[in-house]
Amino acid sequence: MKTNFRKLTELGQSIWCDNIRRGMIASGELQALIDEGVLGVTSNPTILQKAIGQSSDYDAVIRDLVTAGTRAASDIYESLAFDDIGQAADLFRPVYDGTERRDGFVSIEVEPALADDTEGTVARARQIFSTLGRPNVMIKVPATDAGLPAVARLIGEGINVNVTLIFSVDVYQHVIDAYITGLGAYLDGGGDPAGVASVASFFVSRVDTVVDQRLQERIAAGQTHLSALLGKAAVANAKVAYDKYMDQFHGPTFAALAKRGARVQRPLWASTSTKNPAYRDTIYVDTLIGPNTVNTAPPVTLDAIRRFDGFRVTLRDDVELARATLADIEQAGIPMAEVTEELRQAGVRAFADSFDRLLADIQAKGADLASR
Repeated sequence: MKTNFRKLTELGQSIWCDNIRRGMIASGELQALIDEGVLGVTSNPTILQKAIGQSSDYDAVIRDLVTAGTRAASDIYESLAFDDIGQAADLFRPVYDGTERRDGFVSIEVEPALADDTEGTVARARQIFSTLGRPNVMIKVPATDAGLPAVARLIGEGINVNVTLIFSVDVYQHVIDAYITGLGAYLDGGGDPAGVASVASFFVSRVDTVVDQRLQERIAAGQTHLSALLGKAAVANAKVAYDKYMDQFHGPTFAALAKRGARVQRPLWASTSTKNPAYRDTIYVDTLIGPNTVNTAPPVTLDAIRRFDGFRVTLRDDVELARATLADIEQAGIPMAEVTEELRQAGVRAFADSFDRLLADIQAKGADLASR
């Protein structure tokens, strides 16, 4: 039976799971997702904080580590997270090999405290990639001012990178530039073009959350005509971004690298769960289907995808309308550059807060378990 995940693959879009926890691996749930057609996994500090800090799945291992003398929360985190990521990468290795290294990736993020530290990001990414020792691991690096040069250097060393927290088309252009710069250096150094991969994680639903709030304020003040723009900003923003992808990777900019066997950096739609219950539960999936894309979906959205009927390629539909929608939002006094920059900064802070909570949870669990 052809699943909806496989139907999307036939349309050019890979579905990844935006979630990981030890129970998924131990129970066979993750393998079942692979069998169903899920082609990769993404994680972030918030996902790991929920998995480790809010469950008992890791308690026995934490107790053993503390008893053996591992006391630092950061060391315990590394042991737990690396074990999960490594096991997941092993499960996805047949996907990686079977798709000729196009899919089968498992992403883990550099600690958020390094978001403004280029050298620290590069050093930590190298360490994570080397320690895990799997070719299908991707290191997540945020699209901050310090993160972008780190992306170029890591790609130049043949390290797979998932560039995360992209909200604006302008920042996305810088991400593309960093990838192309790094890829050129890697190829010039004799690297195998099929041996390095990257995705650009463009966040979607959060854009609607912020823009809709600002629109509602204006609607409440009497500008009722703006109701037509509700729920439109995020998809329009992503469609314009995909148009940028097409221009940069399927035009003269990338042609020379493509002739040398280089892979495109695929857009990855992140934050694709529906936050507003008034919107359909696949709004950030069925509107954003196109070749050479990834959609990383949390479990609730994976369920919504399973139920949907009638997927088709949609990313190239109404691109000019998308541009007009963004122009109308600007005309309403909502600067998209301001919105997306606020979201990028908020994303970095949110992941940093989650990571701090994760370490605090580990510290508390370790102390409690060691005292029993």
